[in-house]
Order: sequence, then C-alpha cells, then structure tokens
Amino acid sequence: MWLLFYKVWLRNARVWRKHVRASLIGNLGQPFLFLLAMGFGLGRQIPQIEGVTYLQFIGPGLVASAVMYSSSFETMYGSYTRLTTQRTYEAILMTPVNVEELALGEIVWAATKGIISGLIMLATLPLFGLIPSPWILALIPMLFLEGILFASLGLIMTALAGDYEFFNYFTSLFITPLFLFSGIFFSISAMNPVIQKISLALPLTHAVNLSRMLCYGRIGPDWPIHALVIIILSVFCAWVAIVLVRRRLIL
Repeated sequence: MWLLFYKVWLRNARVWRKHVRASLIGNLGQPFLFLLAMGFGLGRQIPQIEGVTYLQFIGPGLVASAVMYSSSFETMYGSYTRLTTQRTYEAILMTPVNVEELALGEIVWAATKGIISGLIMLATLPLFGLIPSPWILALIPMLFLEGILFASLGLIMTALAGDYEFFNYFTSLFITPLFLFSGIFFSISAMNPVIQKISLALPLTHAVNLSRMLCYGRIGPDWPIHALVIIILSVFCAWVAIVLVRRRLIL
C-alpha cells in the first residue's frame, strides 16, 4: 500500500529541474541574507553566546530555517498550483496512484527540497569560518524529518485554502513568528521561564537546538526530547495532511 508515492516524487523532481536556480534562490535568499547581515553586521557588536561567536550561534539555526521555508512553501504554493490552476492532481489520480500516495509523494518531495536547501546552507558555513563537526552526518536525517513536518503543515494549508491569499495568514502568523522566536537569533536559556516554555512549544525550536548541537558536536542531554518531538509531530502532521487532502479531492 502507498508504494507508488515515489512516482509523484519523480514527476515533481523532473519538473523542478527546469527552474532549479530560481527555486533555490527564492528558498535560500532570506536565511543567507540573515547570515550575512546578522552574523557579520550585528555579530561584531555581540559577545559570545553559549561559548561561540554570534555568527557561529545563528548559522545552524538558519540551516533549520532554510529547511522550513523550502519545504512549507513547496506544499503551499507549489501543491496548490498543481491542485487548482494546473489540475495536475486530477491527471495523476487517473493513473493507478491513489490519493494517499499522491499526498505522501507531495510531502516527501517537499521534504527533499527542504533537505537540499539545508545542505546548501551547511555547505556555505565554512565560507564564513564555521567548521561543522562530523556529527552533521546525524543532522541530515533530522533535517529531513523537519522537512516532512513543515511540508505536512504546508499541505494542510493547501487542503484548506480557497485561494492563494489564504497562505498569507499561515506565513505571517506562523512561519514568520517561528523564524523570529525559535532561538535562532537569541539564547532561549537566557529568557524568562515563561518565554522559555512558549519557545519550546514551537516546533522549529527543537530543530534549531538539534542543528546547533550536531553542527558543533556539543550534544546536550535533552537531545532525545528534541528528536522525539520532531518525529511525533512529523508523523501526526503527515497523517492529518493526507486525511485533509483526501477529503478535499474525494468530496
């Protein structure tokens, strides 16, 4: 069951190859510019945080944010276009591929785009003097799971959306706050206990913490908690996305 989802993945990959440059620039632009502006600009005015420079501090977090932006935007704007304007979903469902395989293929494809963006950001870190540890090999599957999570959230929005404007609510009220308040630019441990609890309720916070730990090989005792949160949320949100896509396409 659900074995044909890779056909959807393959179809999207072949289409993506035609405009790969524009796609990568769009997804990596904001994290990369923040790395330049905050790391080199503001970073020179800020002392070390948690034993590292400010540039070293924000680098791994921006890797996680690149995955979030790339995967969620793909299943919002990309998937919604395939669902409505292009009517690609109707054509796919005329084949042996079922709704569940279609939705899962969309999620896995978006997560793949997310991991590509994350790996490119990781590859640029040495250009800024940030040398990752061998632990980054363990970071790669966690970034992919993060991609599954945000791809699923984006597909949930697509299943509920009536038009493109609907995505502005999700981007402004969810994605942007996650980017700003998930510990990418400041240490959560230095915040008020109430703020710490709020930050830990945000899914990106756990991805940022794991990225920072594994990027520099500074593994904290709470890493299993961060990993478990990402795994549970990924599975749950993927299930919800598949249910909602099925309801939209069947009813």
